[in-house]
Amino acid sequence: MLDASQHAAAAHLLWRAERDRAPVGPLAEAFPGIDVVDAYEIQLSNIRKRLEQPGVSVYGHKVGLSSEVMQRMMGVDEPDYGHLLSDMVLSEDVPVKAARYCAPRVEVEIGYVLGDSLPGEDCTEKDVLAATEYVVASLELIDSRISDWRIGLADTIADNASSAGVLLGAERIAPGDLDLADIGAVLYRGDEEIARGRTSAVLGDPTAAVAWLARKVAEFGVRLEAGHVILPGSCTAAVDARPGDHFRAEFDGLGSVSARFV
Repeated sequence: MLDASQHAAAAHLLWRAERDRAPVGPLAEAFPGIDVVDAYEIQLSNIRKRLEQPGVSVYGHKVGLSSEVMQRMMGVDEPDYGHLLSDMVLSEDVPVKAARYCAPRVEVEIGYVLGDSLPGEDCTEKDVLAATEYVVASLELIDSRISDWRIGLADTIADNASSAGVLLGAERIAPGDLDLADIGAVLYRGDEEIARGRTSAVLGDPTAAVAWLARKVAEFGVRLEAGHVILPGSCTAAVDARPGDHFRAEFDGLGSVSARFV
């Protein structure tokens, strides 16, 4: 367990790493004894700092470590979460500058756009479906301010669950019109298929991940609010993104979303 001065020092380390595009070593090397509670405190410190900047607001939240494979790799039995901020929102029509990031990767997800706020500690999957205005094809841009993605659990939580950007597709589908637990998705780089998966990889049902998130953030006095975009976790492995890459993710019944890197 770290003290407040160590939380501040770790937050500044990550802030500077992101600002300068200069990754740092794993936090456990500089802060022995760091735990999950410390990591969320560090994350929230930098989120509060970013929200002080003009025009920046909370756009939504994302769930990380939502697959059994990633949880086993990290030695945990539940996901983690991070914030999506308005300055992370990207557009299919505007090329993404890879040099803005340390080591960018893309993940394939469906996004839940809330029409109503979710309850907190008692949130159920039924509540999520009732509150969701529509679902949408999404690419999440993740990045690590930790060198070479040598991340442990504390690293990724403190680093805002490796959040960096989000792109949404054009199709808007009511949640009741699809089986959200069984949507197939294929990721292409150019014309080459490079990844394939199903939404069942996300805790068996991505709606369960959103409900978990609502309950989890309630512990910190936070609610998932109307208008927020919620990313429940990737249904494929993350893929490195480099200048010249053009990605397109196609979803069964949900359309597509694309991103071009320069």
